[in-house]
Amino acid sequence: MASTDLSADARSGPRRRWLKSLLRSPVGLLGVILVGAAVLMAVGAPLIAPLSPMEFNFRSRLLPPSWLGGEPGFFLGTDQLGRDLLSRLIFGARISLLVGVLGVLISLLIGVTLGLISGYVGGLIDSFISRVIDTFMAIPFILLALAVVGVVGTSGGNSLTILVVVLGLTGWVTFARVVRGEVLSVKNLEYVEAANALGQRDFLVIFRHVLPNVTASIIVLATLQIATVIIAESSLSFLGLGVQPPTVTWGIMLADGRDHLATSWWLSTFPGIAITLTTLGMILLGDWLRDVLDPRMVT
Repeated sequence: MASTDLSADARSGPRRRWLKSLLRSPVGLLGVILVGAAVLMAVGAPLIAPLSPMEFNFRSRLLPPSWLGGEPGFFLGTDQLGRDLLSRLIFGARISLLVGVLGVLISLLIGVTLGLISGYVGGLIDSFISRVIDTFMAIPFILLALAVVGVVGTSGGNSLTILVVVLGLTGWVTFARVVRGEVLSVKNLEYVEAANALGQRDFLVIFRHVLPNVTASIIVLATLQIATVIIAESSLSFLGLGVQPPTVTWGIMLADGRDHLATSWWLSTFPGIAITLTTLGMILLGDWLRDVLDPRMVT
C-alpha cells in the first residue's frame, strides 16, 4: 500500500511542479490562455461559430460589428460578400494551427534526424551537413518559402498540402542547428562514453542516451517555430501564394480586407489581431517551457 502511495506521489510531483510554475508565471499563464483559446476555436469551430463561414448574404454586406451599430446577429460585422466575420475568424484558426503544427512536425523530423547524425557522427558527414545548414541559414526563412512556393505553385485543390510540405521542408534548418550543438556537448558526457565503451550500437546510444537530453530544447524550439510558420502561412496567403479560396484562412481574410481599409477597417483588423495574439501566445508559451524544462530553473 505504501509503495502505491509513493508511486502516486512520484507521478503527481512533476504535475504539481508544472502547475506551480505556471501560476507563478504571468507570462506562461497568458501564453497558455492565448494558445488554449486558439486551439478551442480550431477544435470546436462547428459548435462555436454562429454561422457557416461560406454563407453569403448580400443584403448584409460590409456591416460593422454589432457593438458599433451593426446588426445584432453579426458580432464582428460582415465582409464584402455578407459572410459573418466571427464565423470565418473561428474557422480560420483551424487552417493556421494545422499548417503550423504539421509544418513544424515535418521540419522537426528532418532537422532533428540530421542534427543527431551530424553532431554524433562528426567527421566529413558533420562538415557536409553543417555547410548545408549554413547555406540555408543565410537565406531568411520567409524568403526561402516564398521562392519555393513561387516555383512549385499552390493552385488547385492540393494547395494546403503543398503549403504544409513547403514550409516543413524550408524550416528544418533551425532544428538541425540547435540539435547538432546540443549533441556535441552531450556526447562527451561520461554515461555516453560508458555506453560506447560497453559496445552499444550507435543507434541505441543516440536514442537511449543522447536524444532524451536534447528533447527539452526540441520542445521549446517547436513551440516557437509554430509561431513562425503561422506568420509565414498568413503572409503567403495574403500574397495569394498560400492556401487558395474557398478555404478560410486568416491570411486570406487580411487580403480580402485590404481594399476596404478606409471604409471597413474590421475586415483586416480582427484577423490581424487573431494572428498577433496566437503567435504571441506561442512565443510566451515557449518562453515558459524553456524555464520549466531547464534543470537549472528547478527549485
